[in-house]
Amino acid sequence: MIEVKVPDIGDFDGVEVIEIMVKPGDQISIDDSLITVESDKASMEIPAAAGGIVKEIKVALGDHVSEGDVILMLEALAESAQTGQNEKAAETDTAIKLPPSPNQPQPEPVPAEPDRSTIPPPPEPKKSPTAHIDPVKFKRAHASPSVRKFARELGADLGLMKGSGKNGRIVKQDVQQFIKEALKVKSTTPGAASLGVEPMPQIDFSQWGEVETVPLSKINVLTGKFLHRNWVNIPHVTQFDEADITALEEFRKQANQKYADEGFKLTMVSFLLKAVALALKKYPRFNSSLSPDGQNLIRKHYCHIGVAVATPDGLVVPVIRDVDQKSLSDLARDLSSAAKKAREKKLSPSDMQGGCFSISSLGGIGGTAFTPIVNAPEVAILGVSKAKMQPVWDGNVFQPRLICPLSLSYDHRVIDGAEGAAFTSYLSALLSDIRHLLI
Repeated sequence: MIEVKVPDIGDFDGVEVIEIMVKPGDQISIDDSLITVESDKASMEIPAAAGGIVKEIKVALGDHVSEGDVILMLEALAESAQTGQNEKAAETDTAIKLPPSPNQPQPEPVPAEPDRSTIPPPPEPKKSPTAHIDPVKFKRAHASPSVRKFARELGADLGLMKGSGKNGRIVKQDVQQFIKEALKVKSTTPGAASLGVEPMPQIDFSQWGEVETVPLSKINVLTGKFLHRNWVNIPHVTQFDEADITALEEFRKQANQKYADEGFKLTMVSFLLKAVALALKKYPRFNSSLSPDGQNLIRKHYCHIGVAVATPDGLVVPVIRDVDQKSLSDLARDLSSAAKKAREKKLSPSDMQGGCFSISSLGGIGGTAFTPIVNAPEVAILGVSKAKMQPVWDGNVFQPRLICPLSLSYDHRVIDGAEGAAFTSYLSALLSDIRHLLI
């Protein structure tokens, strides 16, 4: 039996055993890692000074060891092969070699090592397609060198793992479990694992009270997927502004009284469509799309604008076409027709395609501001909240004015902050003086 002891580990003394990498019955070779010890400054693996079969472990997790302490008892391979197999015994620097007895049969000569230059190298270990390694987090992770090597071979990011070992140390089983979970996430939510997103936990809510499971509508599910994709892939910025629509609202009410028998009703969205069309003409970068490779801008010479419509099954966005070529009354009729088709579930796929820009109006519901999500491949969307009467200083006195909040979200890869502010300022000016809509 061979005693395998802690070698010279420098100035460290009484270091803690934080990981045991072998167990009785394991066959090990010289330089295989046996245990990991940790001081207040660093951690290190203790390698085997001999090869053979592990018979007994002499240390336990949490023990403190120093140079010369016995780690384990090892049976040399030659001693363990009494069944007739002729194996070479492991040799150590301290082993005593005795001359062979004249009466003792000589062992068979050991075959020479093959010429390894003719043997192709082993294939590179396959890396998991689900993992992404952050060098900084990987370096700071609480794990032994062998676990780090294991994680690198699998392409797993230690920075995303929680260790189950002592003091939160990451062990081999944690890496294996991480890979299993990542593969599971990849199969159920494509794209999540590549972003390093943890899967949502499975929670039994009934443990706290009565619950009911209600399936989402198809529109809810599809809208959720599209919005999640857009939010993840587009760097959003939202510019907030206000428009004084006092005069606009007065004109709108008068017009609806006059044209009550015409079969349409002017809504605030009709004016928004007209104003946005003019703004898109002045700032054509908002009427564009980014090419898939991100290298080119595709500018559109048509003006189709989507308008979000709430239905019992969820939100849909029918597209009003050629907005820049239509009158307010034409736009009002188109809006009324699109909203009716949406609520009756009669919109076709083509009715919701080809938009250049989108408008989401919550004016009829409430709120002061919100952050709408860009409807890719468009690069901007206008959110409109409920208008409120506010006192506005005219230089002499405060005047009651109807103020409408505007929220413009845009793709920051295409549009910068100056352009975003210029767009909302121009839009506000158009809505504040409706005479500009007629020019």
